[in-house]
Amino acid sequence: MIVVVILLVPVVAALLVLVPLGRRWMSGVTVVASIANLVLTGALALDVVAGRLPRELHDGGWSRWIAIDGLSALILVLIALVATTAAIYSVGYMEHGHLAVRKLRLYYANYNLFVFSMLAIPSVAEPTLAWIVVELTTLCSALLVSFENTREALEAAWKYVVLSLMGAGIALLGFLTLFASMQAAGGGTYTWAGLVEVAPRMPPLLLQTSFLLILIGLGTKVGLVPMHTWLPDAHSQAPSPVCALLSGVETTSILYVVLRMLPIIEAVPGAHAATWMLVLGLLSVGFSAFLLLQVHDYKRLFAFSTVEHMGIILTAVGLGASAAGYGAMQQVVNHSVTKSFCFFAAGAALLAVRTRDIASVRGLIRRSPVAGSALIFGGLAITGAPPLAVFMSEFAIIRAGLAQGKYVATGLLAVFIVIAFFGIMIHLNRMVFGADDDGPGNERHEPETAKFSLPASCNVALVLAAVPVLVLGVYVPEPLHRLIAMAAATLTR
Repeated sequence: MIVVVILLVPVVAALLVLVPLGRRWMSGVTVVASIANLVLTGALALDVVAGRLPRELHDGGWSRWIAIDGLSALILVLIALVATTAAIYSVGYMEHGHLAVRKLRLYYANYNLFVFSMLAIPSVAEPTLAWIVVELTTLCSALLVSFENTREALEAAWKYVVLSLMGAGIALLGFLTLFASMQAAGGGTYTWAGLVEVAPRMPPLLLQTSFLLILIGLGTKVGLVPMHTWLPDAHSQAPSPVCALLSGVETTSILYVVLRMLPIIEAVPGAHAATWMLVLGLLSVGFSAFLLLQVHDYKRLFAFSTVEHMGIILTAVGLGASAAGYGAMQQVVNHSVTKSFCFFAAGAALLAVRTRDIASVRGLIRRSPVAGSALIFGGLAITGAPPLAVFMSEFAIIRAGLAQGKYVATGLLAVFIVIAFFGIMIHLNRMVFGADDDGPGNERHEPETAKFSLPASCNVALVLAAVPVLVLGVYVPEPLHRLIAMAAATLTR
């Protein structure tokens, strides 16, 4: 079955990487496996849009363990897409560091296992299995966060693991409460679909408690304020291709589990799920927008932007309208493709200037035209400048909020987005176009006259990652539009 094959591909790749056949073998296996999964997930998504899912997913033995619909198919495609561009980017980026073969093998093995753990989240039908693979993402990605083995990287990985596991304990209590609530309603199949069926009979207090516990517990992993403190550290210390995965799709795949709770909790009158999401979403957007003004590390800059965009998605869902739901799913897509590009651009800048300190970088466009151009393009794209992809989804969300008459929440969201725009672009503009004597800083990395050339695979990955950012700003292909609409429809009963 295609879903099982999708899950097996990165596991087999992780095993093949361990075969001692040289450096190119490891990167080659990872790239081929990623491309294969992109093709498979794309085919699966087209089947979902056309209503051609295999029978075993409906009434066969697999339906108890694996379930695919519009929302899960959309997340699978995004994971496979970002994993492919990140794998291509890794080829040159990791070789540039002249790592030992053993170290490089460890990177690619963990990379493939991390991709497997993310792919498993939207594939499994049971909430408890989803919780298990969510925690598997923590274990696999923690080894990648600490990969550079510096004091800062080890500290970031430790903070990531501790806070994520604390959130995991709270989320587990929520899932146990959810199971107890289902039993109190007379039992049933403990799957996402089964829970939706019995939700109207569940005790309201138990169901609301389980939702809040899951929202807070998994919100820690998503990076929602005030549970976000680990995210800027972890997402800035990992190698840049891993940052693209962490910020581009891991946070989204965890948020998927929270979104699965919406049609269940909506069965309870007066549950106020939308209000909780609206409050947490606006808090995340606002808090991160002001923090962006005072960031000193450009990889942390994009990490805080991830907190902002998770908040935007949650705010859109909290607005409640079907148009806002479509905008939220569109934002999920646009954030994934744009944020991965941003971290590729940040990685290119790091290769060129060897520092993450914003104040120490001036005139990047002269040192490396490709890295400078990519950084400015990524900044404009992630802040929602027209006519790029994020602008379309943010505009759709704000328009839906105004149509709903929620002027205060929508107005706050718009103000925070504008603040974030200036917060990011002020920093990037100085880095890329500033003169070497701009500002009070003492250390500058611009004066070198020799231009820096990025590895070929990094250039290829930047081009490939930029294509959807450009295209989705002016045109949404019909199959993708239908898939987004199907995903949005799963947010309601």
